Amino acid sequence: MTFSIAAADPATGDFGVVVASKFLAVGNIVPWVEAGVGAVATQALCNAGYGPGGLKLMAGMDARAALDALIAADAGRDRRQVGLVDAKGNAASHTGVNCLGWAGHRTGAGYAAQGNCLAGEAVVAGMARAFETTTGPLYQKLFAAIVAGDAAGGDRRGRQSVALKVLRKGAGYQGLCDTVVDLRVDDAADPFGELRRLLDLHRLYFFTGDCPRLTLDGDVLATLRAIMKRAGHADTFGAGWSVPLGHAIDAFIGNENLEERFDLKTRGIDQLALDHLAKLYP
Repeated sequence: MTFSIAAADPATGDFGVVVASKFLAVGNIVPWVEAGVGAVATQALCNAGYGPGGLKLMAGMDARAALDALIAADAGRDRRQVGLVDAKGNAASHTGVNCLGWAGHRTGAGYAAQGNCLAGEAVVAGMARAFETTTGPLYQKLFAAIVAGDAAGGDRRGRQSVALKVLRKGAGYQGLCDTVVDLRVDDAADPFGELRRLLDLHRLYFFTGDCPRLTLDGDVLATLRAIMKRAGHADTFGAGWSVPLGHAIDAFIGNENLEERFDLKTRGIDQLALDHLAKLYP
């Protein structure tokens, strides 16, 4: 009743899972990821223990050995489905013989794609092909894969929820955690469109270095001050830059959650942030 990919990019250290289903909050039980270790997608008649159990096993063995150990210890394995990827990008999947059809899996370099209760084999094939041919960071490859799976028919019962989770050591907010992306759409008529919207916002608020950084001077400073006026902030700071103006801008940027795209010390603001504010306060 679910389709997913568990994946790793050994070159960057990214590990992740993307999953979709006609099931409420599928991201609550299917994806399990640990930075530096691997990723697990556990589904069908889901044994949630495969998640932490698989990660624990992959800390000391490869994905295939971990998978074999998991299913050997589970009397319900014939109704389970699971995919694992280890730190070196080795992948392994299991589809129990009693999973609801269409059910199956495909593995490749750095990924394990699987699904059950699907429209057909084209769903898993489409996910695998999209993952292999999409360039960019792991979260983009995973998103492309799940969209391709949906386009090929997806869950034959329909759509409801989708989740995307990617971790890398020290790559999270301010470098103080491992979370690159952790987004869930728990119940929506168009969960894929909603996930795309959330990813765009996530990029805006948390990713940097992907656009020009502008200096707050001249026309750039005038543009931002005009935006602040339209947003309802009084401008009593006179011409040019001043310390009080800098503090006012800093407070405004913080209120809009754009701290990652602004640096008061260097008076730098990302073009993407300025464009976003211009649209927000036209």
